[in-house]
Amino acid sequence: MASQLLGLEEESGPSPGESELAVNPFDGLPFSSRYYKLLEQRRSLPVWAARFIFLEQLESSPSGVVLVSGEPGCGKSTQIPQWCAEFVLARGFQKGWVTVTQPYPLAALSLALRVADEMDLTLGHEVGYSIPQEDCTGPDTLLRFCWDRLLLQEMASTRGTGARGVLVLDEAQERSVASDLLQGLLRDARLGNLPGDLRVVVVTDPTLKPKLQDFWGNPPTVCVPRETGRCPTPVYRDSLPTDRVEAACQAVLELCQKEAPGDVLVYLPSEEEISLCCESLSKKVGSLGNQGPPPRVLPLHPGCGRAVQAVYEDTEAGARKVVVTHWLADFSFSLPSIRHVIDSGLELQSVYSPQIRAESQVLRPVSKCQADARRLRAAGIPPGKSSCPQQDQTRGESPTHRPWEICSGLLSQIFLPSGSCLCLYPKSFLEVEAPCLPQPRVWAENLSPLMLLLKRRQIAEPGMCHFLDRPAPEALMQALEDLDYLAALDDDGDLSDLGVILSEFPLAPELAKALLASCEFDCVDEMLTLAAMLTAAPGFTRPPLCAEEAALRRALEHVDGDHSSLIQVYEAFIQSGADKAWCQARGLNWAALCQAHKLRGELLELMQRIELPLSQPAFGSEQNRRDLQKALVSGYFLKVARDTDGTGNYLLLTHKHVAQLSPHCCYRSRRAPARPPLWVLYHSFSISKDNCLSIVSEIQPQMLVELAPPYFLSNLPPSESRDFLNQLREEMTDSSTRSESSSTQELENACVLQ
Repeated sequence: MASQLLGLEEESGPSPGESELAVNPFDGLPFSSRYYKLLEQRRSLPVWAARFIFLEQLESSPSGVVLVSGEPGCGKSTQIPQWCAEFVLARGFQKGWVTVTQPYPLAALSLALRVADEMDLTLGHEVGYSIPQEDCTGPDTLLRFCWDRLLLQEMASTRGTGARGVLVLDEAQERSVASDLLQGLLRDARLGNLPGDLRVVVVTDPTLKPKLQDFWGNPPTVCVPRETGRCPTPVYRDSLPTDRVEAACQAVLELCQKEAPGDVLVYLPSEEEISLCCESLSKKVGSLGNQGPPPRVLPLHPGCGRAVQAVYEDTEAGARKVVVTHWLADFSFSLPSIRHVIDSGLELQSVYSPQIRAESQVLRPVSKCQADARRLRAAGIPPGKSSCPQQDQTRGESPTHRPWEICSGLLSQIFLPSGSCLCLYPKSFLEVEAPCLPQPRVWAENLSPLMLLLKRRQIAEPGMCHFLDRPAPEALMQALEDLDYLAALDDDGDLSDLGVILSEFPLAPELAKALLASCEFDCVDEMLTLAAMLTAAPGFTRPPLCAEEAALRRALEHVDGDHSSLIQVYEAFIQSGADKAWCQARGLNWAALCQAHKLRGELLELMQRIELPLSQPAFGSEQNRRDLQKALVSGYFLKVARDTDGTGNYLLLTHKHVAQLSPHCCYRSRRAPARPPLWVLYHSFSISKDNCLSIVSEIQPQMLVELAPPYFLSNLPPSESRDFLNQLREEMTDSSTRSESSSTQELENACVLQ
C-alpha cells in the first residue's frame, strides 16, 4: 500500500501539459500551480526522506502504534498528517478519519491553515480545526487539527469521539497534561468507543524517544536523520543581562543595522515582556535609516488569537519580520523565513501547589531540549537556504557609537546570511541549571479537572491509569478531596450524577459548580457571563495609562466587587457593538472579550442541550445580587478569606497564608476606600505576586455556613475564623430549630381553636 500511496503525488508532478489535468484525489478538482510550488518545498524537508518508511510502518505495525522522532523544523507536524490522510483515503475512508492533536490552540489553527494550503484544499471542508469557541469542520472533513485538551474532553463526554482511522499525538515532548493522559488511556485500551483498527502516531523530539519507546512497548519507530551543519553555532553572553527586554531590543536593532537577510525570532519569558519588547521595537525600528521598509514587529503568544496569521503572511515589499514570542514557539511553530534567533533562555510558567491551593509564577531556565529547539529555528526551511537574497556583507557597517553593543564585541560578527543565534546568557547557565527535558505539566497543574475526566472514564482509582510520569500522590489526593467537597463524587468515590454534569463543561470544576448552582438561584444569565469572563478575559491586567482611562475604568466598576464588575464590563462591551476602539480607550483586551462572547454562547448551547433550566436577565436588582453571591459561594467556598485585623491582611480559610488584595481589585482602586471587606471570595491566589488575591467580591459568612458542606467547615485548620464559623453554624441551627418549634406550636394552637 505504501508504494501505491507514494504514487498519489509522484504521478502528479508539475510536468508540462499534464499539470492542468492532474486531479486532487481529496476533492476531485485540478491542482493549482501553487500546489506544485509548495510540493517542491515539501520534498526538500528532512522528513520527506522517511515518507516511504512511515507509510510502511503505519500499515504493518502489529500494535497499531508508530513513533516518529525528529528535530523541530524537519517538517513532522505538516507532513505526517498529510500522509495519514493519504493512508485513510487509500483504505476507502471518506470523512472524519484523521485527528491531529496539538498542545496549544494556536498551533492547531496555524497548522490547519498551512496544511490546507499545501494539500490545495479549502479550510473547513476536507481540512479543518477544532479549538475553544471555534469549530471549523464540516461533514466532509477528513483531516482535523485539534487542541489536545478539547479532544480529551470529547472522549470523556457523552458526545463521544466520532470514528477515526488515525490519531496523531503531535509534539509529545511538550508534556501537556492532556497529551500525557491521552497516551495513558490509549495504552490501556480504555477508549472503547474507538474502532478496533485505530492507528496511533506519536510524534516527538528525539530527546523523549527512549522514554516513549519504553512506555509503548518498543513500537515501530521512524527517525528523521539529523542534518549536520543545519543549526548555527550559538554565541553566548558573558553574563545575564539586568534588563532582558532592553538587551533583546538592542540585539534586534544591531541586526537590522547589519541588514543581515532573514526574519528574526526573539524569545522572552512572559507575555508582559513580549508586549514591552514589541512596543519598544515598534518605536525604534522606523528610525534606523536603512533602505527599504522598516521591519514589522509581531507578537506570538496565546493572547494573540487569530492575529497569529500575520506571522505567516508575506510582508509588504519584503519587509523583515521580527517575531517576539515565548515557550509557545519552542516546538509548536515552524517559521520557514526565520534566519536569526535571540534567546533569553528563560520561561515563566504557572506552578500549582495543592497544599495551599495556590498558583505561583516561576521564572526558570528552559530545558536543554528547548534550548536546542530554539537554536534550530535559525536554520530556516528548507535547510541551508536563506529566505532572502544574500546581501553584501560590507553594507550596514556599525557606527562608532553603538548603545546596543551587548555581547563583548561578538554581536557584530554573528549576524550572517546563513543564520545566527544569540543567547542572552552564559554557556554555563543552561549546562548547570537546566534540566534535559521540559517538566511534565502534570507535576505543575491543578489536577481536579484531570481527576474529573478519569472518573468520567470510569477509572475508579488514579493508580489504574498509566502516566508517562506519575503525579505526586498528595496532588491526586487533594484533587479528589476538592471534588468530594463539590459533591462530584458519591459515597463509593465514583462520579455522582452532579459530577457527570460538571464533567460536561469546559470549565474548572468549582466554576462549573457555581454555574449549576445558578439554576437553583435563578441567576443563570449572569453566571453564564461571569463564567465566560473568568475563563477567557483577565479583566484589568495593567494600571491605567492616563487619568482619562482611569475614569473610564472606574465607571465600569460595580459596588459588589470584581465579579459583578466583570459582568458590567461584558454588558458594556456588547452594548458598544464589540468595538475595538472602545476597549482600547479603557485598557481592555478586545480579543479576550470577543473570546468570552463566543464561550458564553457555547456554554448557553451546552446548558440547553442537557436541558438545564435558564433564567431571565435581572442584573442589578437586590434579589439578583444576593442570588449571584449564593451561586458563587456554592462553587468557590474553598476560596474564601477573612480580614483579621481590619487592615487588608486576609487569612485564607483552607491554610494559614496571609494575602492582600490585588492592585487591580476594585476595592483598591476606589478614591476613598472604606474599611476593606471583612469576608471575601476570590477567584485565584498567587504566591508569586506579593501573595495577592485576584478577582475578589465581598460575601457574608452566613452564606458560607449555609452553602458550604458541613464536613468542609469541620476540616478547616484551627483558626479564629473556623471557630467563628462553627459558632455561627450552631447559632443558625438553634435559630432554625426554634423557628420550626414555634411554627409547630402555632399550628397546634390553631387546631385547638378550631
